[in-house]
Amino acid sequence: MSAFTKTYTNGEITIVWNAELCEHSGNCFRNLPQVFDLRVNPWIRPENADSQTIVEVVRRCPSGALTIKDETDRE
Repeated sequence: MSAFTKTYTNGEITIVWNAELCEHSGNCFRNLPQVFDLRVNPWIRPENADSQTIVEVVRRCPSGALTIKDETDRE
């Protein structure tokens, strides 16, 4: 079974969302609603906060459905 994933980038980092892992705890929305907002489309808008703040919130995702890919590591 393949995972349903979507990516959202601000040019510095890419947020990867794995829908199959998401437990819908709401931590992302409660901690950074300007980026994670299920009421709008797209629901993840990484341009609305600085990269470090986003990384801190994503690290607290209890299910691991949200992860970060650092775009500055490219060669």
